[in-house]
Amino acid sequence: MSHFTYLKTSFKNLLHLENALTKLEIPYKREKKVIDANNSKLYNVNLVISQSNNYDITFNWNGEEYELVLDASFWIQPYPVESFINKVAQQYASDVIIAESQKIGFQPIKSQQHLDGSNTITLQRWSSTSSLV
Repeated sequence: MSHFTYLKTSFKNLLHLENALTKLEIPYKREKKVIDANNSKLYNVNLVISQSNNYDITFNWNGEEYELVLDASFWIQPYPVESFINKVAQQYASDVIIAESQKIGFQPIKSQQHLDGSNTITLQRWSSTSSLV
């Protein structure tokens, strides 16, 4: 018997979520879901991670964020669900930090993964104005 679990996340941006999965080398596919709102065809894009047992893992857009939908009894990923979420969340956060920093002129110059699993990202920005005295 299947018991789907819906885990709330803070993943709100599709691009950053896709970048996180790609950087973690987690293959996924996009799935368009048609929503009929006032006879207008609208689409949600969900991300599906296929599993060999056909009990796929889905990041399902609920209108506010991407929920992680899975059946824990059929989870066959190489690490536990909590570790999976933590890895995706950490990579998602790194992607957001770099993208938002680049918008204001910073460039990433170094990224380091520590033994405890944490990351350090070093950014730099050069001032385009110089003050000569």
